[in-house]
Amino acid sequence: MLRVGEHFERTDTGRQRRVNEDAFHARAPLFVVADGMGGAQAGEVASGTAVEMLSAGIPSGGGTVEQRLAGVVQSANARIHELSVSDDERAGMGTTLTAAWVGEKEVTLVHVGDSRCYRWRDGHLERLTDDHSLVEEMVRQGRLTPEEAAIHPQRSIITRALGPEDTVVPDTLTVPARGDDLFLLCSDGLTSMISEAEIAEVLASTGDIEVAGRALVDRANAAGGKDNITVVLFRLEGVGTTAEEEAEMTRVGMDAVAASAPVAAAAPVERRAPRAPREPEKKRGWRPGVGTLLIAVLVAVIASGAYLASQAVYFVGSDSEGFVTVYQGVPYELPAGISLYREDYSSGLNIAQLPPAQRRTVAEHQMRSLADANDLVRQLETGRLGVP
Repeated sequence: MLRVGEHFERTDTGRQRRVNEDAFHARAPLFVVADGMGGAQAGEVASGTAVEMLSAGIPSGGGTVEQRLAGVVQSANARIHELSVSDDERAGMGTTLTAAWVGEKEVTLVHVGDSRCYRWRDGHLERLTDDHSLVEEMVRQGRLTPEEAAIHPQRSIITRALGPEDTVVPDTLTVPARGDDLFLLCSDGLTSMISEAEIAEVLASTGDIEVAGRALVDRANAAGGKDNITVVLFRLEGVGTTAEEEAEMTRVGMDAVAASAPVAAAAPVERRAPRAPREPEKKRGWRPGVGTLLIAVLVAVIASGAYLASQAVYFVGSDSEGFVTVYQGVPYELPAGISLYREDYSSGLNIAQLPPAQRRTVAEHQMRSLADANDLVRQLETGRLGVP
């Protein structure tokens, strides 16, 4: 099973624009980049509306992930178009949109415009989306070479966007994915300033996605920064262990507690009075007897066994902001604010979005294996959980 191990996002106004009309969403399992267009801050409204509607989640059931994502994008298009025709200052506003949804074994993309999605795998950069732009259409028709398209004076003209028309047909694509795949979503403020070879060079230079993300934005600005620049990076990781491995982890933890318990009940060794010192004028520090040391060791063994057992179990709850989260450990806190759990994975799904029965499932804090906890969250995220 896959999940997002880490992500980084940054947006920058650039060197030649006064406002930033880009917008993004970056919270697993959904990542979105939108590049707005239109005067009087209309571009900000268009991109913000698109991201807001996508970030609210996709409906459960009713088709594949591709179909459900496309449905939300079409609803966003209708909303942006409605806003544009109802206000003269927003007439003609629109936005590009590229979104990635992380599934259990794959990543699903929905795309309109010339923002892009790339995958970095094994030192190779692969573009996964096709630009809906005039020059890209000409390249596909064989009328321009990629090199000619890169410097064409009309390269910024897009042929499809959310908002200008009352309907839109987004591209959708599902690609198989695996642990350590790195995905890049970006607005054309990046790709119009630096080449794909330069993007690959940056990604190859470091395994730190924050360093890579900042370097991409810096390079685009150094090349002129003619447009707003938005970069969203996320790296996948494989999670879950086999049933045999999980059973062994749990057994080791529980055996540590069980094995220490009988010994803890053993009678302490008798402690003899200390022998009188030969030189009374020289005081010596107090030394604990053998029994005291033994008891201390046994307490430590029991505590370590209990801790080991707690680290072999997981539970699902919600964090301080209400997002559904997988925790490692047990849902208890000791005096002095010492927690017996830690956050393992934070979803992009807020508990407020769930129906009452599913909220109760999250609030139960039932002990689970790692695979079971991750599976529950993925079912909640994708709407497959069979609880009304």
